[in-house]
Amino acid sequence: MTATASAQGAQSAKTDLVIDLSQFAATIDPARLDESVIKAVKTNILDTLSCALAGSSAMAIAEVSGLVREWGGAPQADMFVFGGKFPAHHAAWVNSGMSHARDYDDTHDAAMLHAGVSAVPAAIAAAQLRGKLSGADLIAAVAAGLEITCRLGVATKVAITESGFIYSSLLGYFGATAAAGRALGLTADEMLNAFGIVYSSVAGNHQVTRDASLMKRLQPGLAAQAAVVAVQLARRGIRGAQGVFDGADGFFRIYLQGQVDGDIVRQDLGRRFELVNLSYKPYPCCRDTHTAIDAVLQLRARAPRPASDIESIRVGVTAPGYQMVCVPEAVRLAPRTIVEAQFSIPYTAAAAWIDGPLGMRHFSDEGLQRADVLELAAKVKPYVDEEIDREWSRFVPPAKVTVKFRDGQTVETQVDYPKGHPRNMMTEAEFSAKTMDCATYVARPLPADTGARLIATVGRLESLADISELLQHMTSES
Repeated sequence: MTATASAQGAQSAKTDLVIDLSQFAATIDPARLDESVIKAVKTNILDTLSCALAGSSAMAIAEVSGLVREWGGAPQADMFVFGGKFPAHHAAWVNSGMSHARDYDDTHDAAMLHAGVSAVPAAIAAAQLRGKLSGADLIAAVAAGLEITCRLGVATKVAITESGFIYSSLLGYFGATAAAGRALGLTADEMLNAFGIVYSSVAGNHQVTRDASLMKRLQPGLAAQAAVVAVQLARRGIRGAQGVFDGADGFFRIYLQGQVDGDIVRQDLGRRFELVNLSYKPYPCCRDTHTAIDAVLQLRARAPRPASDIESIRVGVTAPGYQMVCVPEAVRLAPRTIVEAQFSIPYTAAAAWIDGPLGMRHFSDEGLQRADVLELAAKVKPYVDEEIDREWSRFVPPAKVTVKFRDGQTVETQVDYPKGHPRNMMTEAEFSAKTMDCATYVARPLPADTGARLIATVGRLESLADISELLQHMTSES
């Protein structure tokens, strides 16, 4: 290596964003977190674990859990619901897959990603690898992971449909590494190497959504898995890439066309927490459908008429939103698979008008056969609304919904912030109902009061001396 190249490498390591993120993740102190941040992290942990209960019975999870069981190995970390202990990185993969499988988990409506689905399982697996982690330290680890994923997402200026990556998994590699590294107790130098190591694994494409592939629900788990491997390698002294984000071949240029504002990630890091702006889903489907569902529910209450009276339902969204949940038109009008239905405004809008608020029953093989829903879905006509697109293109799209009835009556409304957004929050009762609902879809029998016990234990998480008490509620061996 020439002296010039060596100097450039040293300069890259000094200025790269990875320095700031490593210091933040390694030193985050639960005793110095505001109560609002602690509450937000606990909400995320509860929501993620609730979604995992329901996701355990979703398609692809039996295959993944069976593969992990076939692999066997060191008994390091629990597999949720199914029970048994397995190598920590494999447990993180299957547990993350469960958490994301129903598309019911958190979103950051500006960053356009799910944050907890990789961070929480990675933190728990690494915590079990370390042994006897306190609830307060789990909160700190998850906070580090959520915050880094959310900040990177907010700072990214290129749309998902333009970059071709799904940011939940792509950015989740770094968030999961922060969470797992903090849980394992890495130093700042070790954390930097862990980020550099995981950079060799980063992936997560949008094509899986376009093709309704079940890998959509497994990609964030690959991030959690790689993170748990990375932190163990870093602990053993493996040196990773140093110019992880801003280097000549760093993540921002290679993956995101350089369209990332690093100052947004750095600003007030550790003092202001972006994770408090996470949203939570009342419906188990793509977040880009939620404003349309909410708008339909409003109009349904205003004009409670049967679907047979409807001539058309027009839904205006942003151009990226249209690409995400409205095309290909034939697929969205008549979804054949659960994933296609979860990413369809026509299907979800029709189901909402006929049944009211959507639940997991709508995203089942039986639900997809509903002739009444499919008949109304054929009358739903999404389009790109120029005003909405101009003002909201980078965010979860608002929806302008116009319902025209056969007799000429027309009703219209626009919803900007979907239910579950910080400006339109779910109530504690709604969160509890969601947890209880998720518990009814568990793949293996758990105690009847599992949902209630999970809620109560997360509620006092910061006082737990060992998170093993929390994990007792997540397995069939509880």
